[in-house]
Amino acid sequence: IKQKKRQMGDTKHFCPVSLKENFVLYPGLQEHAAKYKEKIYYFSTSEYRDEFLKNPEEYVAHNEPLQAPPLRVFLLGVHGAGKTTCARELTDKLGIFHIQFQEYLQELILPKTKRKVGPSFDEDHEDDNKILEKLEDFSQTITITETEKTKQEVELTDEERAIKANLMGNAELPPEVLDKIVPDWWKKEPFRSTGFILDGFPRTLDEANYLSERGLCPDVAIYIQVEEGDILNRLFPPRLKKWKEKQLKKKEYKKKLKELKAKIRV
Repeated sequence: IKQKKRQMGDTKHFCPVSLKENFVLYPGLQEHAAKYKEKIYYFSTSEYRDEFLKNPEEYVAHNEPLQAPPLRVFLLGVHGAGKTTCARELTDKLGIFHIQFQEYLQELILPKTKRKVGPSFDEDHEDDNKILEKLEDFSQTITITETEKTKQEVELTDEERAIKANLMGNAELPPEVLDKIVPDWWKKEPFRSTGFILDGFPRTLDEANYLSERGLCPDVAIYIQVEEGDILNRLFPPRLKKWKEKQLKKKEYKKKLKELKAKIRV
């Protein structure tokens, strides 16, 4: 017996309530299905199904098709895979935002830290401080030094301390901190209407579970896989250049220190 073809609703296999309330294409489940005007609708939760049935007309198309949300892309891969480079090119072509997660975190605490934090940034800053301290030991004209200013304790909030710990040692951000950062990219303008490429998040299973639990779904998740040799060839030259510049800087400071010592002896 030939069965009648099932007619899907306006949102096909996506939840119409998630689309209306959160502007997200969230896959519906067959166990949470409902029929309205001879069409089948799938919902992400039974609560959303019940909400739909209270007022179906609010969630279906009328004179015009339902508006689909903008493109939201996750760009994943190991450090040095080229995520940021690819993201910049894609955002230029697609006209959407590029969110580099680590850089975004840096901007959140920069007003208090006054500089970027992290192993590579701290190493450079520490070397500069050591050299400055040597210079200051031989100069009596400096009363309040820049080094002393940077040593002063900066009062950070619990949220800012968690962000700093993440940047310093990859400590995972707790859900209550992520709640103040991540959902805005789905729910607030201009990201809500324009879309984005999120570069460098999620990095762990817990972070992926966080997104799933909050219903923050990407349209596409891209993982860039690169051979180790290619990453080495890409990262080593700039690291070597940075090391040479640091050595040159140390040499110049030593020269200044020697000149200052000679002046003081005279």
